[in-house]
Amino acid sequence: MTMPLSPHSSTYTVSDRNLALELVRVTEAAAIKSFHWIGRGQKNEADNAAVEGMRHAFDTVAISGTVVIGEGEMDEAPMLYIGEKVGSGGPKMDIAVDPLEGTNLVAKNLPDAITVVALAEQGQFLHAPDIYMDKIAIGPGYPEGVIDLDNNIETNLKNLAKAKKVDISELTLSALDRERHQPMIAKAREVGVRIKLLSDGDVAGIIATCIPDSNVDIYVGSGGAPEGVLAAAALRCFDGQMQGRLLFEDQSQIDRAKTMNPSDPQRKLSLTDMASGHVLFSATGVTNGSILKGVQWRGDYVWTNSIVTRSHSKTVRFVNARHHVLTKPMDINK
Repeated sequence: MTMPLSPHSSTYTVSDRNLALELVRVTEAAAIKSFHWIGRGQKNEADNAAVEGMRHAFDTVAISGTVVIGEGEMDEAPMLYIGEKVGSGGPKMDIAVDPLEGTNLVAKNLPDAITVVALAEQGQFLHAPDIYMDKIAIGPGYPEGVIDLDNNIETNLKNLAKAKKVDISELTLSALDRERHQPMIAKAREVGVRIKLLSDGDVAGIIATCIPDSNVDIYVGSGGAPEGVLAAAALRCFDGQMQGRLLFEDQSQIDRAKTMNPSDPQRKLSLTDMASGHVLFSATGVTNGSILKGVQWRGDYVWTNSIVTRSHSKTVRFVNARHHVLTKPMDINK
């Protein structure tokens, strides 16, 4: 399969569309494989199952892919490690994956566990080290500059309320339920904003700002940097806004980040700093959530609910699929 660099050629559009559908199959496979572990209290087993499903599904995708956001370094993870090559051959692509975002959510049968994949042309994803990133995000339809990491939370909320033409009390802020976020949450509540706290899963939390039915207006807080890149890839496709900044604990982390990204690793990152060029994104629900329904298994059939989108068209598709257990190319019963 060829993929010309020009996004305006018909060949690129057709190939891009086909590849987007292949991505859905990858996230579906991971979600189906992890279904068995919902509510069983074994998050590592759930993660391993999702990795296995995603890894095998990539074998049929016509790309020459390199994992740049993955399950860790080669000596830390058996599959989908950073630098691993996947795909059956084709255009060179960088891959960002979270085979199971929300392993604890699956283990405890809580909402919003998803499987996630993003693709971009080679060199277009930030190579984020496994550290924290400060993040702020909103959905589409607002002027640039409505939010800014350098503003305090009160200013960001007031600016967003003004842009939405609503009272600030009508806004809902989403954040991970962590001790480090308590001062920010307290200030947000002081100005009358509703708070939605997440136990895990900030990729889903950030995407929720772009889904009207989620009733989330803004996401704020720190979480994993690799997840930040995945969320940025999604918001490129949703036409949302997001900024990030890597948070370092010591000089060794700064030095490592410089080897991955030679430019100033401590700078404020724009959406395109994290995910640029032509981006494809897919996610499939594992447990029911505010964005996607979870996997359902009835007799010989499995139902999945996915979302797939491309930065080129910004068309968002929700894909409901029914899979026949006996005809799947892999054993989904384990």
